Amino acid sequence: MATAAVDIPPSNHGIPGSNMLRHVDLPEIAPKPSEPIDPQGIATAWLDAFNDLLTGHDIDIKDLFLDASYWRDLLCTTWDFHTHHGLPKILSVLKRSDKGCRLQAMKLDSSSDVKKPTVCPIDFHGNLEGVRAFLTLETDFGRGRGLVKLIPDTKDGGKWKVFTLFTTLEELKGHEESVYTRRPTGVDHGANPGRLNWQERRNVEANCERSFEPTVVIIGGGQGGLTIAARLKQLGVSTLIIDRNERIGDNWRNRYHQLVLHDSVWYDHMPYLDFPPNWPIFTPKDKLAEWFEFYAKALELNVWTKTSLMSSDWDEDKRQWSLTLERQVDGRKETRTLHPRHVIQATGHSGEPYFPSHIEGLDSFKGDRLVHSSQFTGPQPDAKGKKAVIVGCCNSGHDIAQDYYEHGYDVTMVQRSSTLVVSSENLIDVEMKGVYSEDGPPVEDADILSLSTPNAVAARLKKDHTKEINKRDAPLLRGLQTAGFALDNGPESAGIFTKYLHRGGGYYIDVGASHLIASRKIKIKQGHEISHINPHSLTFTDGSELPADEIVFATGYQNMRETARKIFGDGVAERVRDVWGFDEEGETRTMWRRTGHPGFWFFGGNLALCRFYSRLLALQIKGLEVGLMGYEDD
Repeated sequence: MATAAVDIPPSNHGIPGSNMLRHVDLPEIAPKPSEPIDPQGIATAWLDAFNDLLTGHDIDIKDLFLDASYWRDLLCTTWDFHTHHGLPKILSVLKRSDKGCRLQAMKLDSSSDVKKPTVCPIDFHGNLEGVRAFLTLETDFGRGRGLVKLIPDTKDGGKWKVFTLFTTLEELKGHEESVYTRRPTGVDHGANPGRLNWQERRNVEANCERSFEPTVVIIGGGQGGLTIAARLKQLGVSTLIIDRNERIGDNWRNRYHQLVLHDSVWYDHMPYLDFPPNWPIFTPKDKLAEWFEFYAKALELNVWTKTSLMSSDWDEDKRQWSLTLERQVDGRKETRTLHPRHVIQATGHSGEPYFPSHIEGLDSFKGDRLVHSSQFTGPQPDAKGKKAVIVGCCNSGHDIAQDYYEHGYDVTMVQRSSTLVVSSENLIDVEMKGVYSEDGPPVEDADILSLSTPNAVAARLKKDHTKEINKRDAPLLRGLQTAGFALDNGPESAGIFTKYLHRGGGYYIDVGASHLIASRKIKIKQGHEISHINPHSLTFTDGSELPADEIVFATGYQNMRETARKIFGDGVAERVRDVWGFDEEGETRTMWRRTGHPGFWFFGGNLALCRFYSRLLALQIKGLEVGLMGYEDD
């Protein structure tokens, strides 16, 4: 084996309250057919029968879905996210009201080669073969897209049935995005004395002048805040982003010196504006910060930087907030009160930094630096030979350790549990090749291919992906283990993406630091907690002591709910649900969907998740604003 996984390692434990994903057994592999498979004919026959079922014809659902099938639905059959498993549950969705399912009809989407029905492997090794088809769909209030994977049922004469079905809402009828054929004219021609030009209109909106009030106030100007503001703008919902930093992009610009995104450019595009074709595969933090500033200007997003929320109050009867903001404008402080109907907390899915303030002796440290990784800006110049200790072994901890090493420090990483490690090149080659890659489909089609698979099924499939990556990374992983670095493969050995959704961290995408650990250039202290901090060292629970001139705690972040408590108070925090991890159906908890508090939403995730789910959150808010849904509606 390439790596020996640790038994139930603490780093595999999810966020409190998160559910473990359902165990999935893949369907039985059918014998090779004697005749070539006709994907167009198979998909068409299934779709005709499914549409008959939707219109009330006497169709047996057992003829369309496997006994252990899955239907992942995002806003098409309800105003929420659901993964339905098994025939009884799927049937209840189709018969959920006297009027039947909100889904009215589906069609095959053959508008490009990648979308046409095709024979495709269901599992990583291609042992289980099926037919994949992209879909377009219509509901009682909107339109959307979907994807179905059909396989022959070996228990029913090889009849082609659904293994997984995916449906997602993309637009509301009569409230479509103002893009392409619906783009704004930019000017009102004709005689109109005293009319404002474009810049004057922008100033009124951006500064909330002439009684203009935003419908939505977004807290945080990172990728979450920018993408949801962009989506809402195209739906005609006015927004204002507020951020404490001096400039948009500072949430990346002000982080540690060598930070570069570990995800590839093909995975990280933002809505409406893809990165240009000369963009580097891995984006440096300052380049991303500059792009964020450009993005906000190009999409005409309303942003107040150097702005803090001083107080907030929710009026239950009016369903409206009262927010008091303090803003620095031209060197002076300005206080404004706004009354939005929605607040989106887009402060990052990880929330406030987790700093282990319970450790004894923190105030006694006499070294040069003791900070959380979010406050680390870079090594000291001319510090060769000084001793740096990094507590935590995920992406930030490794990047900071590598930065210290390259500046001549004596570096030790403190690993308290275990870490999932994958090399960047093999992660891209195994997990993303042909989907998020130079030769991949347009990013919105890639998102359907990637996110259509229910999380429980994806976790089962990714076990084989993880084995393949470990096989390719075997020399690196052996070197890490020999150096005393503890490894794991994620929950149920399901790999990095499952671990990310399960707990939001606990992994490292290697861009160089692992080789430094394997070659003993970065040392590892593994398996023991810190007992207390001394003036020039750390003492551990095993009695050992580690000298230190600088200590960086790369110990992660708190749940977004605790950030809400800090910003909005206990009243809001106690009403909303915990964020991240899985609900009982395997969907991500609370993020991008209703939180339990009307008019209050959480939004975050990496660039790819923000791109995809920003549309879905914007549709929910638009649906509320135009009366298509009520907050308590299913």
